[in-house]
Amino acid sequence: MSETGIATGATAPQKTPWGAVFLFCLLFFIFGFVTWLNGPLITFVKLAFNLSDVDAFLVPSVFYLSYFFLSLPSAFILRKTGMKRGMALGLLVMGIGAACFGQFATMRIFEGALTGLFIIGAGLSILQTAANPYISVLGPIESGAQRIAVMGIFNKFAGFLAPILVGTYILHGVGGLEAEVKAATDPAVRDAILNSFAARIHTPYMVVAAFLALMAVATWFSPLPAIGDDANPSSGKSTGGAIVQMLFGFFAIFTYVGVEVMAGDAITTYGNSFGMPLDQTKFFTSFTLVAMLVGYVVGLITIPRFISQERYLILSAILGIILTAGAFFTKGFPSVLFVAALGFANAMMWPAIFPLGIRGLGKLTEFGGALLVMGIAGGAVIPWLFAYLKESMDFQLVFVILMVPCYAYILIFGLIAGREGKAAADARTKASAAEF
Repeated sequence: MSETGIATGATAPQKTPWGAVFLFCLLFFIFGFVTWLNGPLITFVKLAFNLSDVDAFLVPSVFYLSYFFLSLPSAFILRKTGMKRGMALGLLVMGIGAACFGQFATMRIFEGALTGLFIIGAGLSILQTAANPYISVLGPIESGAQRIAVMGIFNKFAGFLAPILVGTYILHGVGGLEAEVKAATDPAVRDAILNSFAARIHTPYMVVAAFLALMAVATWFSPLPAIGDDANPSSGKSTGGAIVQMLFGFFAIFTYVGVEVMAGDAITTYGNSFGMPLDQTKFFTSFTLVAMLVGYVVGLITIPRFISQERYLILSAILGIILTAGAFFTKGFPSVLFVAALGFANAMMWPAIFPLGIRGLGKLTEFGGALLVMGIAGGAVIPWLFAYLKESMDFQLVFVILMVPCYAYILIFGLIAGREGKAAADARTKASAAEF
């Protein structure tokens, strides 16, 4: 593989090169902003295209399904292009997708808009497949969660800004607009109102597309340190054992992204189900992102200084179950706040799961990373199930039925990873004692 990739013969770094980390932070800010636009976009397309909740939730479904279909091809692309050029390609693909979405959404062609979102997700799948394994082994694997947490702060700060900007500049007056559309008896008048509303999306997405293209050029010329095979040395597992580990990691990411999107993107629909107005609920995604930012800061301070990433993951999963129960047993705004607080519980899950999912894979690190990124498809499946099932069941009951099993699986994954981590540490201690 080329000098910018993971699989080179370079010596494994003993210390984290923070300059490279912050380069990735900038990239995570960019695609964090793009990703967390999905929450307010659900509200946008529901009104602009006159859709049901089930159809509107195709926005995150299509976006996140692109990861499932394109993560493994992305790994092969990165082997051909190298890390840096592959990431530049990913940014360029994202820019093309943003331009397509802006154009087709303005024309109110829903299939075209969904295609644009799928293309954005395709670019992101390349970036995620490259960035997460790279940052996990760019330093000691035991502190991988800490490095990903640094990126997560930038990612979620962008996510905090996204719904505020969309709510202010695109969804402003959306409550009155919805009433105006319902009151319009003439189809031509109704279409004129919706066409004017849909046109608000055009300029912002064209600006995003241009910025992503510029970032692709900047990334192409940016320096990245080489990472060798010994950065994530094999634990000696058999091929079958490594595959089982990767599958456990895949489902952990699948369930995690599902609960993250439920707490972040679906919170708007959750609030609407209590009868809250759109002008109020359009900002709810930002509540979740604030909670996630706090969670990242806490994780950054405590891992691995005071607590292992395995232990933190276990506690986060337990907290997720408790907060989900709190949302179920309350009503109205307090229930929404419990959902938003899930952002704190979710914050350090991805930073902990990803290093644990690829730990000790050796030469299979890239393939394992791609398989884990495929798990992002959970953000397509679980929220859509929520939108579908709440059509015939109480929405709070559906919420708890979907969320608790996801957190329970993450808890089991954390327990298993913790046991394996302890066994590996004990083995290293015995080996050191024998050498002494």
